[in-house]
Amino acid sequence: MPEQRHTPPPISDAVKPRRFVFVLLEHFSLLSFASALECLRIANRMANRELYVWRLIGEGGGTLSCSAGTTFQLDGDLDELQRDDVVMLCSGIDVQGATTKRLLGWLRREARKGLTIGGLCTAAYTLARAGLLDGKQATIHWENTDSFAEEFEEVQLTKSVFRIDGNRMTTAGGTSSIDLMLKIVANDHGEDLANAVADQLIYSSIRTDQDTQRLSTPTRIGVRHPKLSQVIQMMEKNIEEPISPSILAKDVGMSTRQLERLFRRYLNRSPKRYYMELRLQKARNLLMQTDMSVINVALACGFASPSHFSKCYRAHYNTTPYRERGAQGARLSV
Repeated sequence: MPEQRHTPPPISDAVKPRRFVFVLLEHFSLLSFASALECLRIANRMANRELYVWRLIGEGGGTLSCSAGTTFQLDGDLDELQRDDVVMLCSGIDVQGATTKRLLGWLRREARKGLTIGGLCTAAYTLARAGLLDGKQATIHWENTDSFAEEFEEVQLTKSVFRIDGNRMTTAGGTSSIDLMLKIVANDHGEDLANAVADQLIYSSIRTDQDTQRLSTPTRIGVRHPKLSQVIQMMEKNIEEPISPSILAKDVGMSTRQLERLFRRYLNRSPKRYYMELRLQKARNLLMQTDMSVINVALACGFASPSHFSKCYRAHYNTTPYRERGAQGARLSV
């Protein structure tokens, strides 16, 4: 029996097109933006009528480049929007540099109208800087979670591929824009149309906001031992105040020697060494993505003194935290 294709039902001509305003930030992610836009275009095609219209704007109007270097012609500047517009911020690398005072002021002003506002990829950072995610659940690309969590404690950060909380929407980047837009299409015009759009995209597994954007660390590195997986997860949740290997071993019902053997067998390093690498990786993320002082980064990653932190960092990355921060500052200023 041939596979049944999704055929969307006819939609009344009385339905008014919904307008999406894509706000492009310098070096935005082309994949996140294009994935969202294509869902709207295909929804129109499958419904055989204009359900969605869109506009591209950005600070200053004119042209703007994505992270791949391709230049886009914008439809306008940060203009005043209509009350029923849906705003989608699109960002990518160096979202901090692209988040200007003018953009933040514009966002706050438009948010007071009650608009639905979303952030694709790293744009949750911009929404949070504007205070638009306070007290709400949100998500952001996994590479930015450490710095985001440190800077925006009032936001309930999740690991979901996307998150909708009231009139705020965020995605984790990449193809997660598709999942969010399919959810929007389904809410607006039904599951059949959303499934028809997914078919056109050859998108066979639609994710929900309950799906996480990244495999757990034990799964990703191929660790199948349940107690070792449990210890790794405990380490990841206790970076600021590290737990000793003996306590970790006791908490999962084994001896310290047994834990040492498991780490050597599966990861070819000691528990202490693995824990140190986790802490240093978080420290590097914070140095590269935030303005936190080196001392505060050290404390956030469980180092009692800057000198010990610097020594460990240099041994692992062959540079000091201060030089890493200086090099990052030079890159951001280009």
